[in-house]
Amino acid sequence: MAPANADAPGPNVPFPPMEAELVAEVPDGGGWRYEPKWDGFRGVLENDNGELALWSRNGRPLLRYFPELRPLGDLLPKSSALDGEIVIARDGKLDFDAMQMRLHPAESRVRKLSGEIPAMFVAFDLLLWNKKKVHEQPIEERRAELERVAEGFSLSPVADDAAQGRDWLETLQAAGFDGVIAKKLGLPYLPGSRDGVVKVKPHKTADCVVVGLRWKAGGRSTIATLLLGLYGDDGHLDYVGSCAVGAKKHDEIAALVVPLIDEKNDRVFSEPNRWGTGDLEQVALKPELVVEVRYDKLEKRRFRHGTRLIRFRPDKDPDQCTWREVRPPIRPSDLSVDQLLG
Repeated sequence: MAPANADAPGPNVPFPPMEAELVAEVPDGGGWRYEPKWDGFRGVLENDNGELALWSRNGRPLLRYFPELRPLGDLLPKSSALDGEIVIARDGKLDFDAMQMRLHPAESRVRKLSGEIPAMFVAFDLLLWNKKKVHEQPIEERRAELERVAEGFSLSPVADDAAQGRDWLETLQAAGFDGVIAKKLGLPYLPGSRDGVVKVKPHKTADCVVVGLRWKAGGRSTIATLLLGLYGDDGHLDYVGSCAVGAKKHDEIAALVVPLIDEKNDRVFSEPNRWGTGDLEQVALKPELVVEVRYDKLEKRRFRHGTRLIRFRPDKDPDQCTWREVRPPIRPSDLSVDQLLG
């Protein structure tokens, strides 16, 4: 249940939200319901006795950052709550970078952005409705009730066919979706639990140029990470992230990359501080090697999470590693956000 303080969801809202366990494949065999995995901020929209609130997954209030969602309160009876995702769609694609821009401390900036890059709330579960504890019902009954009462809300589509889940996994990548969610039928809403909910993410691969390396602390003896780049349309080699070098293949990799150290190149490659690598010594390499890496998402022209080194690609020239690797053109079969909701 919700924590007992004023800055938390009402006491009748099951909280924190249900989570999902990461699995490798879309589950099959019946007894599952499938949904697209939206890439935004998880949000519980609540009308607590006339007071509208929008809660993050860790109980932080979000409505002040998304004032354009306040009119949704007119659609919610008192003592009602929906579980969903706050997203921004631009040109038919989800834009997570724009979502992060919205978390700004200045109210004037928040108002400006709410007009320029408005967000929407996509509901996928019903928790409370007019004091009725819908969260105690199994998912299939909650969904039926959601479709019956939530007029005016955008609802995430669902399917009972695993083939549709696998199809979404393929056709929604270009639109910026984060994978597919599968929920076990017959279960009530389980706050904070991963039981009965799984997620499948479409790990992708890209061929990147090795543009530098970082040494582990203590001198130039052990490589920590390889630094990766892609060529832009203007021919500039853009830094896009890194991949760790494992101990088992360290010597093999070092034999390939150390001879390419370019001491005359003093380029410094930025790296998000959250990886804890900001103070490690780095050196540029002559851009002659190509590696294939596995990644999940891009964020502000960087791989959102660390990538995994799959193999070196001596059969590929570095200048073939362009942004097309991670931003392929949309195929006729790919879906847009509007098509999915429409």
